[in-house]
Amino acid sequence: MADMPAVENRFLADHADLLISSYKAATGQSLLLAQEDDAAALYYADFVVLSHDTQADPVLTYANLRAQGLWEMGWDEITQMPSRLTAEPDERAARAALFEALRGHGFLNGYEGVRVSSSGRRFRIRDAVIWTLTDASGLHHGEAATFKEVEFL
Repeated sequence: MADMPAVENRFLADHADLLISSYKAATGQSLLLAQEDDAAALYYADFVVLSHDTQADPVLTYANLRAQGLWEMGWDEITQMPSRLTAEPDERAARAALFEALRGHGFLNGYEGVRVSSSGRRFRIRDAVIWTLTDASGLHHGEAATFKEVEFL
C-alpha cells in the first residue's frame, strides 16, 4: 500500500501519470484539463477516480478525495479494500462481467450501477468510464474508473 497522496510524495505522481496516460491511450481523450501539477489536480478533482490492481480479487490502489468522500473512507482504509466491495452483493456479478468485457476492449463508457458506502449509503453512478491501466511497455497494472454523476438513493 502506498502512502496517501501528498505534497511530500508528489501526490503519487507515477500512479497519477499511469492513470492519465492510460486513459488517453484507451479513449483518445484527456482525463484532466492542462494542469501544472496533474497528480495534485487528479487527487483534488471534482470527479471520482479509482483504480484497482491485478490480483484475482483486485484491491483498490487509488481513490481521489471525491471517491474517499463517496465511500466514506480514508486513504488507508479504502486502499486495503477489495474493489468488489464498492458494490452491493447483488450488483457484484454484473460488475465482474463488466470488467471481463472491458479487458477485451480497453475501455467502456456510459456505465451505470449502484454502489454502497462503508456506512451502507447507496448511490447510483452514471456515465462512468472504465479503462485498463497499461504502461508504455504494455504491462497491465489493473483497471480504473472515473465518473462525476452520482444520485443518492
